[in-house]
Amino acid sequence: MRDRLAVLPQYLLPKQALTRFAGSIANAQGGSVTTALIRRFVQRYNVNMAEAANPDPASYASFNEFFTRALKPGARPLADVPFVCPVDGAISQFGAIERDQLFQAKGHHYSTTALLGGDSALAAQFANGHFATIYLSPRDYHRIHMPCDGTLKRMIYVPGELFSVNPTTARGVPGLFARNERVVCEFDTAHGPMALVLVGATIVGSMATAWHGVVNPPRSGEVRVWRYDDGPAIKLARGEEMGRFLLGSTVVLLFPQQAVQFNADWAPARPVRLGEKMADAAN
Repeated sequence: MRDRLAVLPQYLLPKQALTRFAGSIANAQGGSVTTALIRRFVQRYNVNMAEAANPDPASYASFNEFFTRALKPGARPLADVPFVCPVDGAISQFGAIERDQLFQAKGHHYSTTALLGGDSALAAQFANGHFATIYLSPRDYHRIHMPCDGTLKRMIYVPGELFSVNPTTARGVPGLFARNERVVCEFDTAHGPMALVLVGATIVGSMATAWHGVVNPPRSGEVRVWRYDDGPAIKLARGEEMGRFLLGSTVVLLFPQQAVQFNADWAPARPVRLGEKMADAAN
């Protein structure tokens, strides 16, 4: 009850307008004002600039340029395992998909079909499979990388709400990750199909992928689909960048049955880093 009361104001806030405003501020090239904003953010969230390829806050022309900053080469070595963690963040939940139900938080489940924009055929491939949900906080590195080698088959933009995706909201808003705006990326891998879902949130100005660029805006209110199985194959290697958030959010990964065996050290709320062991192959 406490969590539901805590998130009640989010139902009333003009989230779309706030997101557009935040996006305009984040994209602005405001010189010393932008630098001051970046320095304040670094201090407020204890951002480790020493690991950034460009550690000087004054060198970033916009807040978004800073927010999507690259890391120094070698800052995130890849574990020698089939599946590596695709982001810096904290584990929200992970484990088995029960038929088509994913665990969100105590008292809340949601379906793979809803998460994937109503595509029941795609969702059926992950029945009784496994999932992992990872939350990226404001201080984290906000580029998303491939957990394993994959060939892109399809990208789906699904319009939706823009609730926050922090742990309190995950506990307080039913079906949160299937209600928010999201970009679904469908891959073929050596271990079967994989869906990597980028979930939007309040003040997440946009989401982008390496092959397409910025996906949103525009926010048309309609599902949009791009297919990649008819032209030259788009192949991405394990650890290669596949996308980024312009302001932070959450990723959800879906795997089929007998594809992954998660790292025994993983647990909900545990911090994780790009490149660490996520899972062994189960088959």
